[in-house]
Amino acid sequence: MTSLLILQTDGGGLNAFILPLAMIAIIYFFMIRPQMNRQKKEKKFQSELKKGTRIITTSGIHGKIVDINTNDNTVMIETGAGKMKFEKAAISLELSKKYQETPKKK
Repeated sequence: MTSLLILQTDGGGLNAFILPLAMIAIIYFFMIRPQMNRQKKEKKFQSELKKGTRIITTSGIHGKIVDINTNDNTVMIETGAGKMKFEKAAISLELSKKYQETPKKK
């Protein structure tokens, strides 16, 4: 069995060089690059947050941003239960845009 595998791999040096490069390129374009794009969008979203924005956290809590602390990247969110302090990274969705874009029915 091992002699059969050895005979198959003795083919050419060019194939042994191209195959790993192709695998690295595929991994980069299908896994690494999309993740980097998502991280850039998330960072931009977090930097554009402002007071009065209606949001949803990653844990599903709905609220409105009352205060933003840029020193430690936290936001104070007002919910139905009171005010809570969250990291900016815990904010997953902005509801203000969603409410502005939906047309009102007559």
